[in-house]
Amino acid sequence: MSEILRIRGGRPLNGDVWVSGSKNAAVALIPAALLADSPSTIDNIPDIDDVDCYRNILEHLGAKVRFEKGSMYIDPRGVNKNELHSEMVSRMRASYYLVPTLMGRTGRAVVPMPGGCNIGNRRIDQTVNGLTMLGAKVDISDGVTIRAEKTDMYGGNDVRLAMPSVGATINTMLAAVTAPGETHIYGAAKEPHIVDTANFLSSMGAKVKGAGTDVIRITGGVPLHGSNYTVIPDQIETGTLMIAAAATHGDVRIHGTIPLHMEALTVKLLEAGVDVRSHDDVIEVSSAGILRPIKLKTQYYPGFPTDLQQPMTALLSVGWGTSQVTETIFENRFVYLDELRRMGASIDLVSNATAVIQGVEKLRGTAVTATDLRAGAAMIVAALMADGVSDISGVQFIHRGYEHIDEKLRALGAEAEFVQI
Repeated sequence: MSEILRIRGGRPLNGDVWVSGSKNAAVALIPAALLADSPSTIDNIPDIDDVDCYRNILEHLGAKVRFEKGSMYIDPRGVNKNELHSEMVSRMRASYYLVPTLMGRTGRAVVPMPGGCNIGNRRIDQTVNGLTMLGAKVDISDGVTIRAEKTDMYGGNDVRLAMPSVGATINTMLAAVTAPGETHIYGAAKEPHIVDTANFLSSMGAKVKGAGTDVIRITGGVPLHGSNYTVIPDQIETGTLMIAAAATHGDVRIHGTIPLHMEALTVKLLEAGVDVRSHDDVIEVSSAGILRPIKLKTQYYPGFPTDLQQPMTALLSVGWGTSQVTETIFENRFVYLDELRRMGASIDLVSNATAVIQGVEKLRGTAVTATDLRAGAAMIVAALMADGVSDISGVQFIHRGYEHIDEKLRALGAEAEFVQI
């Protein structure tokens, strides 16, 4: 038996939908809770496979974990292991956040190289550099395992990132809060989940300033305690729902959002002729006309998110005129284009980094595959627009990052369900 997501397209999405907690924040906050000397309760955790994977890992390490109704209780006091095996972490990228937290708690960490989606070269050299600059000894000479341990030189230092890597920024933050002295992270990433991680650490007693700017200042070595904290809304799920509403010429009110986080997408949707309005924590999206062609380029936050490039490309495949999408973050993020072409899209990859999209009148439903998490979102958007039925395989990627997406789409009037075949 295998599972697919079956969608019958051609129905406008209408109504109200609520956004789940941020995947990208949750997968950083959960390991951060291991640094405390008492339990934490983190609310608004999405019910996704990456979170379930983390729950199993933390229990293996000796922590007590309860997860129900979006609330995760983590008691790290029983952690008595610092080594993990590859089968435990192979499904997700964020497993490497356990390196600085296990090292901070036990003095050493042995964690297999992270898994996750194959969207291009995702080296961890900047993470290694950050940990090394703080005085850790890091060894990845076998190419499959990260071995890190504190040394007598472990302490605060200046860390300069060659590019604003989210993973390297979070890993350096998680290490710096346990490294005595002052750490300055220069060239830090500014994404919302960076700020959320810093806020959670601060709620635990850490001294972290400057998150959301390109310089983060941390005074490390302060004892950390458990905290009650609520995860921010998921920026990428919000964007996916906004794009889906526009793609189906619907009228959708998305609740529980942070509109400021969505400005880069909002600008491009407005440019394409979509009506976007926001007030408080609600974003309203409606679209009645033919989409106008646009050009967009992915950039680090606050620019257009790479994680929304794929569903946005699916949206632009239907309309009139020629759009251009340039990917600057990951070199393999256009692998999914063959699946869109199977549905009738007219897209040429003129270089490894730029797709030229000639809008067509409509897509046709067919069997397609989600090649990674955000490609899964692109297939959902395309299937919602298409005539007929689309069967999306590779749904294990969708389960990694979108909580109950079938239920949310059905609540908006779509015909969508996970099916065992």
